[in-house]
Amino acid sequence: METEFIVIKFFAMSSEITKTLTTGSVNSHILRLSFPTMIGLLLQAVYDLVDMIWIGFISPSAIAAATLFSTFFWFVEVLNEIVGTSSVSLISQSYGAGDEKRTQKIAEQTLVFKFVLAIGGALALGLGLKSMFQFFTDDIEVITLGMEYGMIRIIFLPIFFSSYSVNTIFRCTGDAKTPMKLLIGSALLNMIADPLLMFDIIPGTNIKGLGWGMRGAAIATVGSITVAFVVGMTLLLQNKSAVHIRPKHFFHLDKNVTKQLFSIGLPAGINLLLRNFSIFIFMRLVAIYGTGAIAVAGIAFRVYGFGMMPGWGIMMGSGVIIGQNLGAEHTDRALKAVRLTTLDCLLVVGLLALPIILFPAQILAIFMGGQLPPNEGITLMRIIGPALFIGAAMSGMGAAFTGSGKNQPLLVASIIGQWAVMVPYALLVTLVFDAPIVWLWVAILLGDGGEMVARFFLYRKIDWLSHRV
Repeated sequence: METEFIVIKFFAMSSEITKTLTTGSVNSHILRLSFPTMIGLLLQAVYDLVDMIWIGFISPSAIAAATLFSTFFWFVEVLNEIVGTSSVSLISQSYGAGDEKRTQKIAEQTLVFKFVLAIGGALALGLGLKSMFQFFTDDIEVITLGMEYGMIRIIFLPIFFSSYSVNTIFRCTGDAKTPMKLLIGSALLNMIADPLLMFDIIPGTNIKGLGWGMRGAAIATVGSITVAFVVGMTLLLQNKSAVHIRPKHFFHLDKNVTKQLFSIGLPAGINLLLRNFSIFIFMRLVAIYGTGAIAVAGIAFRVYGFGMMPGWGIMMGSGVIIGQNLGAEHTDRALKAVRLTTLDCLLVVGLLALPIILFPAQILAIFMGGQLPPNEGITLMRIIGPALFIGAAMSGMGAAFTGSGKNQPLLVASIIGQWAVMVPYALLVTLVFDAPIVWLWVAILLGDGGEMVARFFLYRKIDWLSHRV
């Protein structure tokens, strides 16, 4: 009953003043601030899944193309991660300390810096995209479909980066409802546009579409993100948020703030870079087993992402609470928030993990365009279920580091899990023992398990409680 009251009460609010996050029930604040973020992220994940379902009606090669592009795309996402991680700590702690002027300046510089970085990232990815596809496969259909889909996504990279910052600004100043609305609107728009743009006749109906194929899928995605970004920026510019953004400050970069935005989140960026490179190697090993194996891996990773969205949503909300309480010197509340966040993540993510464990074949079949799922794919889905529980525990502990701005432990734990465990094991079973692909799937579980153990020991050191930015 208490949870229901929190949810109902939340929808009657648009934002909260700082003191409500530094006093009162910690878990109530976690649920209240995280709930809209979870809903928004879940819907965002739903349209990723819907994308994959519709793409599955084109061909397994189309699924493989989208999967490989996602693998490449997350290399430039490192730039977004660096600035985004820094901005969460800086904005939430500045706002928690009551420094409105500093909060405003950091928010403006985050938008500017991200846009500039995204332009550079788009140019680099665009120039190297075809070569990366060719490194993974010689399947002409996969390469052609991947280029059609990927180049459109790359052109809109600055909007993609900036949309994250708009949501971060609202969320870090206590307003989680507005980002939820933006994410919901974007998700619904994408889900409607997808089939209309992709097919001549929408599968299972008599409704005519534009028949743009993979280009249509990409246009639906970037179009929905652009609409949400424009609406969010309009609210910030019209002073309908706790932070008023001033356009005249968009035309210069503040050296000191830029340095902080880059340095604080650099460990998180290196962490993501190394993680993405490990996935890059993993997917290259998967490619040895053929286009079908790439397609199955792509589906499984999308399902994993969907299952983890509630955990990431709770971590985002809790990170703001931890940051504001550390800024207000309420370390006991920050510590309590981490413990409660971990329990909440395990509970909510576990509810989504159980169906994946119990019905792996049925879930996989949804994405295969009516085809019978292979046994290797079913095994992978069974591995994804337990991996979700591990990811949930890591999300809870991760909130401590993101909220405090002390991100080095996340990097260390990731290196241990991915590079000391997952990659060596994957290379060994694939290249040395030439084992069936089932043994390669186990690398996912071993890598996550190793990272969770490392993160737990680093968290127990507790020195994040004294860290300030």
